[in-house]
Amino acid sequence: MTGTGGDGMVSGALHSSSAVIHKPIVRITVLFLGVLAVSCIVLYKSAYHFEFLPGSSSDSDSISMSDNRTSKGKNDWGLERILKNASTKHKTVILTTLNQAWAEPGSIFDLFLESFQVGDNTQKLVNNLIIISLDQKAHARCLAIHPHCYALRTKGLNFSSEAYFMSEEYLKMMWRRIEFLGTVLEMGYSFVFTDADIVWLRNPFPRFYPEVDFQIACDNYYGNPEDKNNRPNGGFTYVRSNLRSILFYRFWFQSRETYPGKHDQDVLNMIKNDPFLEKIGLKMRFLDTAYFGGFCERSKDFHEVCTMHANCCYGLGTKVHDLKIVLEDWKNFMSLPLEEKASASPAWRAPQNCSLFSDHLQDINPEESGFHVHPASFDLPDTF
Repeated sequence: MTGTGGDGMVSGALHSSSAVIHKPIVRITVLFLGVLAVSCIVLYKSAYHFEFLPGSSSDSDSISMSDNRTSKGKNDWGLERILKNASTKHKTVILTTLNQAWAEPGSIFDLFLESFQVGDNTQKLVNNLIIISLDQKAHARCLAIHPHCYALRTKGLNFSSEAYFMSEEYLKMMWRRIEFLGTVLEMGYSFVFTDADIVWLRNPFPRFYPEVDFQIACDNYYGNPEDKNNRPNGGFTYVRSNLRSILFYRFWFQSRETYPGKHDQDVLNMIKNDPFLEKIGLKMRFLDTAYFGGFCERSKDFHEVCTMHANCCYGLGTKVHDLKIVLEDWKNFMSLPLEEKASASPAWRAPQNCSLFSDHLQDINPEESGFHVHPASFDLPDTF
């Protein structure tokens, strides 16, 4: 009896001691979890702070980026599949956009694809090229001649015809492009975006800066890749997928509401010095027109040029005419005997039909006039 009572007392003492020991542990655990939860919320809001600021996309916005981020429908699965099939082992793709106006046989699209075939070490890059079609006819044309095609659906918008500079449809196309590219980054893929009125004459990847988040071609380049006075052109960019670039594209897209009625390039010029970019640590570089040229500022050396853009030029027919000349000049250069080619220094014959427009621009100060050069028609559209 005494033994039994002693065991009971010992057992009671152990339970009492256990309760005394566990209560502080429970309190500490609850406190730790609470601090951890608050820390996570603070870090999230710090990283995505501009999403909570006035001027973010409204619920009714037909092209709200948040809709794409949260959507997990058939289109997302289809895009993921196409990105995976076209990407390099480093998850990098080449993207362009296409509408019916530029997809017609003999038009911009054919010249764009031809350039990959006649360029220097560009043939294999076609395997990484995804055509983003904006209407049914453009998509049908893509499927007939290219393995990687994605139909971008945009409710209530029709991008099938030529969109004239700064028209309502033009602005919607520009911002739809920024939204879509942001989605690609969020899916973990880096990309080169190229307008279809750019001919690829040499593999550009060796000319990109390493360890840079965002690189962009220029209408006018002033000699320093870090100089933010350079005049960027959103028709050609190389962007690495990471938190900095994702935050940048969200900020860029949302800034359209801060600067209503402006297209993406104008808004980029307005935000490229914003403290937010420094805060997120975005590394930005501007690409030299010696390698990434155009009709605004040509790449003069055939031995160095990577791409030529039909910028500073209005009208689909005008662009087609002058890009054909560019490809003719390039094919003549590439057909030269090896020794003769090494010492050759040919000059471009283009722009021709675009030249009147290009010459006129020399007297225009874009900052004062509020005018910025961009193709009049737009088809919305790690080493290799």
